[in-house]
Amino acid sequence: MGKANPLEGQYDYIIVGGGTAGCVLANRLSANPANRVLLLEAGGSDNYHWVHIPVGYLYCIGNPRTDWLMKTAAEPGLNGRSLVYPRGKVLGGCSSVNGMIYMRGQSTDYDQWRQLGNPGWSWQDVLPYFLKSEDHHGGASALHGAGGEWKVAKQKLQWDILRAVQEGAKEFGILPRADFNDGSNEGSGFFEVNQKNGVRWNTAKAFLRPAMKRANLRVLTHAETARLTLEGRRATGVEFYRGGQLHRVEARREVLLAAGAINSPKLLELSGIGNPELLQRLGISVCHALPAVGENLQDHLQLRTVFKVRGAKTLNTLANSWTGKLRIAAQYAWNQSGPMSMAPSQFGMFTKSDPSLEMPDLEYHVQPLSTDKLGDPLHRFPAITVSVCNLRPESTGSSHVTTADLAQQPEIRLGYLSAQADKRVAVASIRQARQIMTARALAPYAPEEILPGPAAQSDAELLEQAGNIGTTIFHPVGTCRMGSDAAAVVDPQLRVSGIEGLRVVDASIMPRIVSGNTASPVVMIAEKAADMILRPVQAG
Repeated sequence: MGKANPLEGQYDYIIVGGGTAGCVLANRLSANPANRVLLLEAGGSDNYHWVHIPVGYLYCIGNPRTDWLMKTAAEPGLNGRSLVYPRGKVLGGCSSVNGMIYMRGQSTDYDQWRQLGNPGWSWQDVLPYFLKSEDHHGGASALHGAGGEWKVAKQKLQWDILRAVQEGAKEFGILPRADFNDGSNEGSGFFEVNQKNGVRWNTAKAFLRPAMKRANLRVLTHAETARLTLEGRRATGVEFYRGGQLHRVEARREVLLAAGAINSPKLLELSGIGNPELLQRLGISVCHALPAVGENLQDHLQLRTVFKVRGAKTLNTLANSWTGKLRIAAQYAWNQSGPMSMAPSQFGMFTKSDPSLEMPDLEYHVQPLSTDKLGDPLHRFPAITVSVCNLRPESTGSSHVTTADLAQQPEIRLGYLSAQADKRVAVASIRQARQIMTARALAPYAPEEILPGPAAQSDAELLEQAGNIGTTIFHPVGTCRMGSDAAAVVDPQLRVSGIEGLRVVDASIMPRIVSGNTASPVVMIAEKAADMILRPVQAG
């Protein structure tokens, strides 16, 4: 008899995707030594210096070592532009390349999930799972946890120009807020970040590294899952490629898809689970009809307004000389501080596009730097970027495979600005950003609008410019929507409708996008999922 393939065999749980959610699942499910757990990550290790230096996100996005290099389809709402769509390609997934902002969203987000037919997902239900893994710099309280794996720190860098923006915002009723994460994030403040001593803290460090010491957890990188294996209406395992060879592993209990809002629906569709018309057209055998797979894609569109300023220190001027660059590098080497320790956005504001709203629907990310567009060189003059995004877009899109070829990325259609309400919010948000920059507190810096430019004044002109300056803020969710209705992809226990032994655990299960950054809500989702898997009666 031939020697058995060491990569094959049986496991209790197979986790597909070693990203933000997958690392949490691997830790929690392997905590019981009786559980044999396999984690499959299509990308590589996060052992790359630019992953860990906070400013390194600039060198991870667009880098084939760390990014899947996806692109969207041409977006009509963005005047026909296609966007680069970064997705993490290393252990830790997008938590290895994102902006590191610790944000939960608003309590009403989760209460709405509950009202949409998802018992167990209200704010009061999910708050314990945020607390469970949190290690907050302020210590334990009713709203924050201490001693958990997910470190939450204050930023180590301050900018006078951002303090001036905060003072200016007060003139328009946007008041300083001590905590963005107590259930209502209205106000302004400096973002808390997932860092430790000026170094990025991703889920690979937080959850996976400690668990990898366990004999019952196996982690395989460069292992790209090709399809789920099914017997009737039960998921029995997966097939994956590694080193050019196809391998097959079996799951005694469950397969857990944690590949993200783009790749989880892709794997379902390649496995014959999805819209029958789409699958048949591509020559994929239909194993289970589930038309909502890949639908309901939501993302936060950010409109990047840019203002030239005078007499202010910004990253533009610091980083545009060799002496400045050397000074920045020396500062980080000395004590992990300075511009190299900064998150992409340091200062934020949550406010309303219309005063009649109950909760804020806008999030500002204010940055002491500027470019013509993401990925371009910094301007050579001092300037700031005042990005504003619609937290509750009504526009939805989709992500679907266009071929049975695993190597091809799905067609990502975001549908930005397709809803009339989103067009109104876009126009209102540009006007509001302009208004804030006229504050008396900012007058000494003489702000001068560069993008979209003062020539655009009418609603039609501002909407046209929103299409020119709008871009993703990297928050795709919703493509495997959770619900109790027949059209939902997963139920409130995250079990795929009509298939036994299969769950989806990542941002794709969100029925509605949260009102803030998405990384920590995904950590929460994975924490809750692990509880539902291990203790179904208590957590279901």
